[in-house]
This record gives sequence, structure tokens and C-alpha cells, in this order.
Amino acid sequence: MNYFVHPQALCESTQIGVGTRVWAFTHILPGAKIGRDCNLCDYVFVENDVSVGDRVTIKCGVQLWDGLDVEDDVFIGPNVTFTNDIFPRSKRYPVSFARTIVHSGASIGANATILPGIAIGRNAMIGAGSVVTRSVPANAIVVGNPARITGYVDTTEHPHTHSEHLVLSVPSRVQTTVAGVTLHAFQHVPDMRGSLSVGEFQRDIPFEPLRYFVVYNVPTAETRGEHAHHVCHQFLIAVKGSVSVVADDGDHREEFVLDKPSMGVYLPPMTWGIQYRYSADAVLLVFASEHYDVADYIRDYSDFLKLKEERALVQSGT
Repeated sequence: MNYFVHPQALCESTQIGVGTRVWAFTHILPGAKIGRDCNLCDYVFVENDVSVGDRVTIKCGVQLWDGLDVEDDVFIGPNVTFTNDIFPRSKRYPVSFARTIVHSGASIGANATILPGIAIGRNAMIGAGSVVTRSVPANAIVVGNPARITGYVDTTEHPHTHSEHLVLSVPSRVQTTVAGVTLHAFQHVPDMRGSLSVGEFQRDIPFEPLRYFVVYNVPTAETRGEHAHHVCHQFLIAVKGSVSVVADDGDHREEFVLDKPSMGVYLPPMTWGIQYRYSADAVLLVFASEHYDVADYIRDYSDFLKLKEERALVQSGT
């Protein structure tokens, strides 16, 4: 046997990966699949219709019920509760259980509760004690009951965006750590009759738009965006209130707080964009270089990363 099972554990499955360690009082049913180099601590229970990837850590007191898929490199903290039946009744069993998936690299904090039929995104972070009622996007940090997005992992906040921070000379364009993404400050003309901010397309804004849209009346807890484009360029301005914008090129991730109409951020094609933390009065104006085309959207973060990798290989000639 090329994996370890503690003498006081009950492992009925033969589908256990090399190097995995199963500790005392853990019970694994026959149909369960456990990957390589996993660590299942004391008092873990694993039902039959459960798949666990490689290098997964499952701390004490966790139950993995039918209908759960856990991908590689996931951390599940002590006493995390997974559920698989949203309307349970004693001795009444559904035809099939809702499918829940925890994507690679995600971490779930101690005592969190995960409702059935949702997905925890790649590298997401679930805060201790959170009650997760909806799917969590890749890289999101969620906390609370019900859990809400409070940030994104490995994201730096650009120092020029908050109103109280350094004021840029105008008009100006600042490079960021995210490939192709630039922060723009426009001419601002204050006047007792009303202030004015102005920018010119193809000069201050680096393309001529074919479309615009306005986002408003967004509940403050909601997140929008969560996609990239194959060819479309976008430019975002908070004409009222404040919005946090996350830009991600697959290697670097940066956050910008747009809180004045004289500030905007440019997102080139193949940039993963997220907007969240809308203030109650926020109005976000977005200019787009292309007419609407559903085929231009990349809505899955894993697909986005694969496309970035493929394009990099083509550009390198390998």
C-alpha cells in the first residue's frame, strides 16, 4: 500500500492516491476517490459520490457528502460543513444530489457552511464562519452570512485612485502593473456654476467607441463584470459615486477605486475585468470599441488563463 491509513481509521475505498495520509477516526466509503499527497485529518467522513483531487488538505471534523467534487490544492478548514440537499426531510431522498465543486487552489476557513449546487472559484478564499449561498468567482475573498465579496486575493490597490491620495497632473496617463491597462486623469474645470471634466477619444481615451453602456442602481453587495474580451477595448468612468475595478492579465492583478468623473481606467482586450463595491449612488459609464457580440466574451477564468497561455506560446513561436 503506497498511502498511509491510521489503524483507527476506516478506509473502505481502494481509490486512494500515492502519498495520501488518512488519520484516526476518519471514515472513507467505498466509492470515494482521493488523489495523491492529500492529508485527511481526524474525524473526517467521505461519502461515496465524492471526488478529491491531489494535494488537498482536509482538517478535522469535516464531512464530504455525495455530490461533491474537490479539485487539486484545496484547503478545507476545521469543521467546514458541506450540504447537498437544499430542502432536506428525514427519510426522503432526492433522485440526485445537487453538484458542488471546489475549484483548484481554493481555501475554505474554519466553520464555514457551503450550500449545495454552487461552485467555489479557482483560488477563492472563504472566510471562517461564512455561510456561502451562491457561487464564488475565481480569486474572490468572501466573508459573512450570507457571504459577500470583500476583495480579491493577490490584488494590489493602485496608489493614484482614491481622491485623498496623490492627485495626477491633467491630462495624464499612468501605466499599471497589469499588461496594457492604464489609469487616466482628465482635465477638470471647477466652477461655481458647476464643474466640468472633458476627454477626447483617440487622444485621452485610446480608441474611438462604437458603443456605450451605463451601470447604475447596483446593490452594493453585488459584483459585475467577471469576464474578458477577445477583441473589445473598454474604458470605465464613475460619473457619480464610487466603484472598485479589478484588472487581471493572468499574472498581475490590480485594483482601482474610481470615485470622480475626471478619472478613468482603460482595459485592453484579454484583460479580466471585475467591478464591485458600488456605492449606493454609483453610476458607471463604459465605452466599448465594438458593437455587442456575445462571442467576444470570455466568461470562465480558467478558459481565460488557457487562452492567455496559448497566445503566449504562439507569440514565442513554440
